[in-house]
Amino acid sequence: MTAQHYDVIIIGTGAGGGTLAYRLAFSGKKILILERGTFLPIEKENWSALEVYQRERYHTQERWHDTNGKTFRPATGYWVGGNTKVYGAALLRLRERDFEQVEHKEGISPEWALKYRDFEPYYDRAEELYDVHGQSGIDPTEPPRSLPYPYPAVRHEPRMQELANLLTQVGLHPFNLPLGLKLNEVDRSLENCIRCNTCDGFPCLTRGKADAEVNCIQPIRDRTNVTLLVAAKVTRLHTSPSGREIARVEAEIDGEHQFFTSDIVVVACGAINSAALLLRSRNDRHPSGLANSSGQVGRNLMKHNCTAMVQLSTKLNSDVYQKTICISDFYWGELSFPYPMGLVQNTGNVLADMLPAEAPALLAPLFNVSSTAQKIVGGRAGKP
Repeated sequence: MTAQHYDVIIIGTGAGGGTLAYRLAFSGKKILILERGTFLPIEKENWSALEVYQRERYHTQERWHDTNGKTFRPATGYWVGGNTKVYGAALLRLRERDFEQVEHKEGISPEWALKYRDFEPYYDRAEELYDVHGQSGIDPTEPPRSLPYPYPAVRHEPRMQELANLLTQVGLHPFNLPLGLKLNEVDRSLENCIRCNTCDGFPCLTRGKADAEVNCIQPIRDRTNVTLLVAAKVTRLHTSPSGREIARVEAEIDGEHQFFTSDIVVVACGAINSAALLLRSRNDRHPSGLANSSGQVGRNLMKHNCTAMVQLSTKLNSDVYQKTICISDFYWGELSFPYPMGLVQNTGNVLADMLPAEAPALLAPLFNVSSTAQKIVGGRAGKP
């Protein structure tokens, strides 16, 4: 059977694939988007902490293996929009020094071939595409910008404003966390976001979160030059006899294996699954997997590294949407620890049904006071 031919095939619809698909959709090129998942259902369970955190309703059921051969269920989901469907919508730029050689306590982060200045124009476009709300001029580590944020910063609710004021009083520089939300705090009739307490880690029932499905895939679905196939798992990339180009893309659809060809193939199915696809596409020309002459494909995974801390207080925290504060004062370290320590930021509210999944050992003593808990997370810059 003759394979269908396209100008571009994009594998994956998450932050990478979805964004690229949106950008190329207006070029007139004939584009095929292959997504192994389907559309995440809009249902009441989107906002159920029991379903989302304890039962992991939106995570894959497949089992992975660690280096010791032990199986585990990964905290990842296969949906149109990828893991942006359940991300916290915090969208921060890397800093200029992140692209240089950086010394950490346990090793050296090598210099990038490209620099911040090369990416800066694209940060502007990405912030516009993903409805980023923020305010420049407060963050002491903020890199230079050509344009202001597309939308004003998401305001602090009373308890968070009080916390930001206290942090300022002790010499820190809290700033409003840049957030990708479909929020209009001047005219609430024009918004999708309702500033709820089930945002961070939850799918959005009102489509108020700027994710790759809502902001990238849905706006281009009706274009005649774009074809989206869901439940289409790409199983292998076949090269030409020379091994120098991808000749065919093989995908499993409805239990059958179908083939597609394209002038350009973009592998954007996540850090782990992109590597897995390249490795299982090995052939005589590429016995270690495609693009893997270095032997490094599938190694050196950069995962968002964070520590969660829960503070208990006798003062009631009645704030509903509290993911608005960020601190970068320790991003590059301090006098007593001259190594990068990343960011400190709020996450969403700690709900009672989250606790068995997040900290089961603390369940009994915390259950009755979870409404007063405030959760702060610290991690490297990125998209938590």
